[in-house]
Amino acid sequence: MGTDETIAVENWHMPPFFKKMPVSIDRGEGVYVWDEEGNRYLDLTAGWGVTSIGHAHPVIQTALADQAARIVQNPNSGLTYSPARSRLLSLMAKILPENLTRVFFSNSGAEANDAAIKLARKITGRRKVIATTGSFHGRTISTASATGQARHREKYNPLMPGYLFVPFDDPEAIQRTLDDDVAAVIVEPVQGEGGVRIPSKGYLKVVSQICQANGTLLIADEIQTGFCRTGPMFAIGETGARADFLTMAKGIAGGFPFGAFAMSEDLAGRVEAGDHGGTYCGNPLGCAVACAVIRYLVENSISAHVAELGQYALDEMHTWRKTCSGVVTDVRGKGLLLIVEFCDEETTARIMEACLSQRLFVCQTQGNGIRVFPALNIGREQLEDGLATLRRAIDMGAQKKG
Repeated sequence: MGTDETIAVENWHMPPFFKKMPVSIDRGEGVYVWDEEGNRYLDLTAGWGVTSIGHAHPVIQTALADQAARIVQNPNSGLTYSPARSRLLSLMAKILPENLTRVFFSNSGAEANDAAIKLARKITGRRKVIATTGSFHGRTISTASATGQARHREKYNPLMPGYLFVPFDDPEAIQRTLDDDVAAVIVEPVQGEGGVRIPSKGYLKVVSQICQANGTLLIADEIQTGFCRTGPMFAIGETGARADFLTMAKGIAGGFPFGAFAMSEDLAGRVEAGDHGGTYCGNPLGCAVACAVIRYLVENSISAHVAELGQYALDEMHTWRKTCSGVVTDVRGKGLLLIVEFCDEETTARIMEACLSQRLFVCQTQGNGIRVFPALNIGREQLEDGLATLRRAIDMGAQKKG
């Protein structure tokens, strides 16, 4: 099957949910992928943040093969115990914030967020949930209702009730909105899809204190920021904030569909059998892969690597504000979650086209931004090459405008 046939089949049989690029990817290795014609591309999107240790990494291949040869899914699923799940839980206990002692596994980040919201309402007996403008929490009807971007929410009316929105990085707005019927506040330590929005220092700690004083639970959505994406294992860990729930997905299993939420011991004591479940709730195959990925992150000091390369990339991108004055309007990021903003959406689209023509994958975000979030173990030379290609694409996009 060639590219033309692949594209024709997908276009004919799939719903038109995506505006796709005319590229059919056949295989990958590390930070590179190859199309069906054998052309190599550099991937600075990590498959939308999930291939945290690169494509087709040997530790993932080994974990998949070894576990698949034993068992993929338990009989009676979550009603039976699993050594693969037990190993992953033991590892998670070493890396999570110390107050988050209980973990449940899901298929995706949206499911993890949905479960945290559902359980927060059950535990508190309250109805309302506060989210922030610009946030993104998933595509289920409940998590779309919790997403603070109208384009992801309002076309699905009627939405789930009880969601309130306040500005991001504004703890006073949360304080004003809280009442005795607010079950939870859900917030991303850094807004990823919302445009790599980084809050002020101390924001999350103040939010957690406000929540505690009101008997409101704090849900930290680390679906994009977790597992070293911004440097530390979890972004909330260095803020001094105390979350009641922490939701995870994307990088947890290096591209295998997997998610989780962690909760405090106190909250675990306030739920009971039947309050939540799921067919795949930590199936052995997903657990084995996640365990292999997390061990790799820890054993190879990926946190320090991300902090070092992220600072290099941010410094390099900041020079573009001078050399590309009038085109590049802002640069920001933390670790290997970075964005370059441009003067308008049309220019950004041309730059994206120029990137693809040079066989570079990046991600257009919020119209006028290009997000860069490669595999966390990307090498310095590979990142330099990617940024140099993006810099050339900026010149190409700007010239076409003129």
